[in-house]
Amino acid sequence: MTTSSTPGLARFNTQAAPEAAAALHEVCASGHWGSVILSRRPYATPEALLLANDAATAELSEKDLAEAMAGHPPIGRPEPGDPTSAREQRGMADASDELRAEMLALNLAYQERFGHVFLICATGATGEQMRDALRARIANPPEREREIVRAELGKINRVRLTRLVQDS
Repeated sequence: MTTSSTPGLARFNTQAAPEAAAALHEVCASGHWGSVILSRRPYATPEALLLANDAATAELSEKDLAEAMAGHPPIGRPEPGDPTSAREQRGMADASDELRAEMLALNLAYQERFGHVFLICATGATGEQMRDALRARIANPPEREREIVRAELGKINRVRLTRLVQDS
């Protein structure tokens, strides 16, 4: 990411609040997160926007974090017609039937244990890497897993914000 403003960032900075809020909701489903990011406009650089994301993500309450997680489909089951989840979960696109079945079972076990979807920054990860992370994280204590989820959400938001403000 560059250290100077980009046309995409300039567009985001000057976008009407309802349109910018809608774009931010596509990045993260937490209304509070979106409000914080929106309230700090304009951003001088893409990096300033990413740093604002880091701070806003760190400040999310349990309720806000749950709202953000509710906007993410399970790994291996991207939302039909949603190019973002399909792109981010590309590592599962060519997964074998066995891997898909294992991911389904692990996702269900994870949701049963923690009460929410398994959240991982899947961009660039293979299906096997996501499975291995899920296998490892399912044994975490809930408090530890909640902090990992918060960190993964921050990474996902960074990827999506970067796409949002890229040059056209």
